[in-house]
Amino acid sequence: MSVKSRGMGGGEYTKNGMSRNMALLLCLCSFFAGMVFTNRMWTVPEGKDEDAQINLKSENYPQLDIVQHNTNDSMGSLDNTISKLEMKLTAARAEHESIMRGNPKSANLKKAETNVKRKYFVVIGINTAFSSRKRRDSVRATWMPQGEKRKKLEEEKGIVMRFVIGHSSTSGGILDKAIEAEETRHGDFLRLDHVEGYLELSAKTKTYFSTAVALWDAEFYVKVDDDIHVNLAMLGTTLARHRMKPRVYIGCMKSGPVLARKGVRYHEPEYWKFGEVGNKYFRHATGQLYALSKDLATYISTNQPILHKYANEDVSLGSWLIGIDVEHVDDRRLCCGTPPDCEWKAQAGNVCVASFDWKCSGICKSAERIMDVHQRCGEDKNALWSASF
Repeated sequence: MSVKSRGMGGGEYTKNGMSRNMALLLCLCSFFAGMVFTNRMWTVPEGKDEDAQINLKSENYPQLDIVQHNTNDSMGSLDNTISKLEMKLTAARAEHESIMRGNPKSANLKKAETNVKRKYFVVIGINTAFSSRKRRDSVRATWMPQGEKRKKLEEEKGIVMRFVIGHSSTSGGILDKAIEAEETRHGDFLRLDHVEGYLELSAKTKTYFSTAVALWDAEFYVKVDDDIHVNLAMLGTTLARHRMKPRVYIGCMKSGPVLARKGVRYHEPEYWKFGEVGNKYFRHATGQLYALSKDLATYISTNQPILHKYANEDVSLGSWLIGIDVEHVDDRRLCCGTPPDCEWKAQAGNVCVASFDWKCSGICKSAERIMDVHQRCGEDKNALWSASF
């Protein structure tokens, strides 16, 4: 308790000799000084942003990891949705082009909506021609399952196999009717909206991939010639090794000479595009058998109208892929020779994926010889059904 005293002028003083008015003035000054100091400390000085940043490391805020995980799941779901939409768009584009040409919607494309939801492992298109009936029958008698076994192969292993052929220049003529009769009997054709011709193989290849992508949602799409021998279990095992890789191009890679002289087999009319005479092509898979991952097949389907066609189909395919980020897989098991080459390798436990004669770009006289190749170089008859891809 303060002891008050009277002084001159009638003012009240505390025990320490300070008037009440003076004390009030000091309090007000302290209050305003505090306000000024607080405002200066609240404002972050310019140039000190890095000192004021909040530490958001995942170890301090583990909930951020959960958010990131959920984001990754959402992105994966979005990728799947985009993939399905791309396939539906491809099917719609193919149907539209067919209508614009005055052709009715093909039976193949009518199946697209029912097949698009089913996932397959691989689609194998066996390139064939109107004149190759004996070759097709020899393939059916050796390495291509028939009837219920082929259906079982699709259902249990996700492997789709079809002979690939277009139409004759006179649509509906005797050649087309012969294929229709064969299709009625075997049910193993994929008919393309394409006019057949040897010089049109590059165009046929584009149409095959476009049609196959529209019809079947597969991890891989394979093109095979009808005059080579294939071990399906080994093919599936080989592809399965690359199934987690994006943009994979698998085959026996080669780089042959660019043939400028007219009249020779495999003459390249556009040889001048490859530099000086005597140059070689860029690396590309030999045309007897090659495989593309889904994204590459979809790329060809989407860009089909603007992809340039060279005289040779395998060169054309290589040119479509050389300008994008693609992994080229050179696997020599896809191009073994006929016996004794493939036979010795099979006896040593290195069963070949495919066998043919290089000098004939296929098995020479394949319709007569493929059974012998199958017996000597073929995998065990149960290999395909016991394999897990």
